[in-house]
Amino acid sequence: MSKPILQLIDISKDYYGNQVLKKVNLTVQPGEVHAIVGENGAGKSTLMNIIFGMPVIHNTGGFSGQIIFDGEPVNIDSPKVAMEKGIGMVHQEFMLLPGFTITENLKLNREITKHNLISKFLGDKMKSLDMESMRKDARKALDTLGVDIDEMLPVEGLPVGHKQFVEIAREIDKTNMKLLVFDEPTAVLTEIEADLFLKAVKKLSNEGIAILFITHRLNEVMQVADNITVIRDGEVVGRLSREEATVEDMARLMVGRKIDRVEKSKKVNNGSQENILEIRNLKVDMPGEVVKNVNLDVKKGEILGIGGLAGHGKIGIANGIMGLYPASGQVVFKGSKIKLNNPNDALSRGMAFVSEDRRGVGLLLDESIEKNIAITAIQVQGKFLTKILGINFVLNTKIREHANKTIKELDIRCTGPEQPVRRLSGGNQQKVCIARAITLEPDLLFVSEPTRGIDVGAKKIVLDLLLKLNQEMGMTIVITSSELAELRSICDRIAIIYDGKLEGILPPDADDTDFGLMMAGGYSDMAKEVS
Repeated sequence: MSKPILQLIDISKDYYGNQVLKKVNLTVQPGEVHAIVGENGAGKSTLMNIIFGMPVIHNTGGFSGQIIFDGEPVNIDSPKVAMEKGIGMVHQEFMLLPGFTITENLKLNREITKHNLISKFLGDKMKSLDMESMRKDARKALDTLGVDIDEMLPVEGLPVGHKQFVEIAREIDKTNMKLLVFDEPTAVLTEIEADLFLKAVKKLSNEGIAILFITHRLNEVMQVADNITVIRDGEVVGRLSREEATVEDMARLMVGRKIDRVEKSKKVNNGSQENILEIRNLKVDMPGEVVKNVNLDVKKGEILGIGGLAGHGKIGIANGIMGLYPASGQVVFKGSKIKLNNPNDALSRGMAFVSEDRRGVGLLLDESIEKNIAITAIQVQGKFLTKILGINFVLNTKIREHANKTIKELDIRCTGPEQPVRRLSGGNQQKVCIARAITLEPDLLFVSEPTRGIDVGAKKIVLDLLLKLNQEMGMTIVITSSELAELRSICDRIAIIYDGKLEGILPPDADDTDFGLMMAGGYSDMAKEVS
């Protein structure tokens, strides 16, 4: 066997006392497709950031352990060093310049130049860009991916799937590439685009490039991976070859841990048999989270969890009902049909939504806490307004009073209601999002990924807050989360979404194996075998 291209030995990392990686060991051979799977928060992205030398690692105390690359111990302390050694990475967040063309983005900092009349006399610094050669390289990289888009199009305005392909094309255009790291590369891709990507991965591996592939989509792992490492709570809990792996085994390893549950004595069952929300044949066109056909009832007064692996449509349900993405089907709320694709209709009827994208959709980052809390209630319900001679005036004193009361009740750690939201911690930003939603006094609150990107202590505070809203105010809550432990800790029932459809509903104390099977689509397969 050839020498490994990458060896990780006892890699450990903590963020301010929170241990996120614990003595992780990993070996990757040249030309191997190695999948890293695990739930959100398992430590996968942190591991990839270490391999690529990301500043977030070295600005927070570095890590312990050793990296051996291409047979030699290495100190990868920056992305520049990683790239020089032949490591490329495609991140979850796009790193493209919108005003530049696809070709310019692909060749950024690696431009091809040619002499002109001036440079012949004044030197290489006056050379011109060789656009023809750059276009040829860009075309070749895009063709490798099977993507038929004009290489001279500006990146701004491209669909998210095409932007992802541009990110990938930029990496495969590099000439010294030995290892490519993909962090959730298919999360924003359609099924057809994902198939194209997976074919390109096999093509690259056949050329001898090693691939590290992080994904939640276990069916994709079965299609392309040679070997699989499962990470849970920062530790390696399983190593499988593709021949011995099954989707059910991977899912079970991902979720099979002791769950910290909220004490049952604290959970008062507000639920009834009456449905507050009835969803029929819901389809939502949300890139990366398409909902194909969901039928689901929500009971009045319950906390319903919606879970499932990334890319299967769970996040699309609330986004579609609340009008953020094109939706069709029928949604009945408190006995009346709501108008889909109309956010105001949903809000005005007594529903509210805390988005998974708190920085992009949920918050006005440069505005004050009090304005963020009040803005939707002002726009939708006319709260905090008074009319004088037919003109609406904002009651700033009332807004300040309400903000102070809410800051105290939700324990938002801040200098005061005038503080810009941008300067708050992630947990406190999330509490501002919830504060804005409950200012609408909704009967039903959708909360999507409520603890994404916040620390462990803040997670508990946010979950306790949601429990309090349900218990003390009788609010019906629908929580969408990638973290099963989170859903099991406070939900009355948990609906699992697989391939854009409802796979089934389980009680929070159901066996880990049942959750693993459902998240992997195993329940449907078993039902087909029985029939």
